[in-house]
This record gives sequence, C-alpha cells and structure tokens, in this order.
Amino acid sequence: MERLLEVSRMAVCTAYRRDGRPQMSLVTVGSFDGGLVFTTQGSRAKAKNLARDPRCALMVVTSDFRSYAVLDGDVELRTRENTDAETLRLYLREVYRATRGGQEHDNWEEYDQAMVDQERLAVILRPGRMVGVRLP
Repeated sequence: MERLLEVSRMAVCTAYRRDGRPQMSLVTVGSFDGGLVFTTQGSRAKAKNLARDPRCALMVVTSDFRSYAVLDGDVELRTRENTDAETLRLYLREVYRATRGGQEHDNWEEYDQAMVDQERLAVILRPGRMVGVRLP
C-alpha cells in the first residue's frame, strides 16, 4: 500500500446513504494512525453518512488507472464533539502531513483557522481487508 501512496494519494471514498445506496466522493488520503486518513467538512454528505454508518471503502488509484487497491472496513471520526480542541488541531495537522507525503503547511495558524471555519473532521479507515490489489 505504501508503494501505491508514493505514486497516488487520490482515492474514491464510498459511504452509504440512509437507504443503503452508495455515496461516492474523491478524497486525498495518507497513511497515519494505523490506517488511511483524510479530512472532510462536517456538513458534507460523506461526513453525515459515515457518522450514521461507519462502513467505508476506499479505492486508491494511480492517474493512469493501472494500479489500485480497494480497502474497506469501519471508520473512526475525530470531531469537535469527541476530541478536545487541541488534540484535534494537532491531529488534523498530522493528517495534512500524511496526505501531502510529509510536507509542511506554509502557515499553520492559517490552516488551523481554516479547519475550525470549515468544521473539518478527520476520518480514519483501519481496513479490515484489502481487495482488488494491483500495485505498481
């Protein structure tokens, strides 16, 4: 999986609507905290669907669509409701680094404020299985 993330951090996230139909969106992922991580805004359908039903699949794919991996399992959400503000602030910074291959942000204070303004939360998928793997 790490080899694939060196080539691509783009993934398709599948969550499930209340009626069971899939809801899919593009996310940028990284490896951190024992799983794949990304952020989303709390107001997005993806966040609401994952809060209601933690089942999730991520398909990480290269830009030429020749290499991919599909991982699924249940997600954990780190939100302002279940994580104290300072811990969440630092956790979101680590997610940023993970999704950017270790890159630092140019202005952490600006980033922190944007995370608050956008009501960002962290999503962690610790996969139960990996299927359809074709790695570079």
